[in-house]
Amino acid sequence: MAKTHSVASHRVAGGGGVSLYVEETGRADGRPILFIHGFNQCRLVWAKQTNSSLADEFRLITLDNRGHGLSDKPRDAYGESRLWAEDIAAVIDALRLERPVLVGWSYAGLIVLDYLRHYGEDGIAGVNLVGARTCIGTPAAIAATGEKYLPLRQAMFSGDITEAVDGLARFLKLCTYNPLPPEEYYLFLGFNAVVPPYVRQGLMSRATGNDDLLPTLQKPFLITHGTEDAVILPRHAEHNAALLPNAKISFYPEAGHNTFWEHAPRFNRELQAFAASV
Repeated sequence: MAKTHSVASHRVAGGGGVSLYVEETGRADGRPILFIHGFNQCRLVWAKQTNSSLADEFRLITLDNRGHGLSDKPRDAYGESRLWAEDIAAVIDALRLERPVLVGWSYAGLIVLDYLRHYGEDGIAGVNLVGARTCIGTPAAIAATGEKYLPLRQAMFSGDITEAVDGLARFLKLCTYNPLPPEEYYLFLGFNAVVPPYVRQGLMSRATGNDDLLPTLQKPFLITHGTEDAVILPRHAEHNAALLPNAKISFYPEAGHNTFWEHAPRFNRELQAFAASV
């Protein structure tokens, strides 16, 4: 059982001055772990980590990405790699995070690599890629994406709230191997629904890959992936692991896209061991 830890909130000016909402909890003098959520989500997806025994050992930081949660939601501010990199750099600098471990889920694989491309890896200790994509808007990205996910994007981009919520509901059901309990499902649906359609469109408007960058990275990587992931296919994890010089891959049987939620005890144990080792 984790101790009860206080939660502090911050406002950080990210790339282009976008106001980012950030929370932290856990041990103030512990190794920082910065959790970065995926497409259309928010910081609350990490509740099973921030409310776990990880908080007894580490300083845990979660943020709402630009366009999500309580962060600013500008238009036309989602297509530039440098802006995403500046968001992460701003959080690290503002909170004085010394050699944090970066945990990037799904779309956040791109965000982590945006940061590493523009700022290098000297300022971090390691990276945990969780069901993460490292390319988007390319033939390789399509090949790495589950066939049931691709048709959902049109509905999620819709300005019609009924159509959009229907698309989001189908997306959330695709993310887990087993159905979420109602209280968890509606929690996820709620913070997915508050993201404006133009943000979803902006996130998916990028066209980039990182196969050139991955072989140059020397810091330790832990790649966590569900064997039944229907959003980002397991072969994409294998592709990334093969390119990274110092990567370990951990597959979760009977797990979908949300390994950290569906299999939180195992995920937390593996993250604890990884963060303590780097």
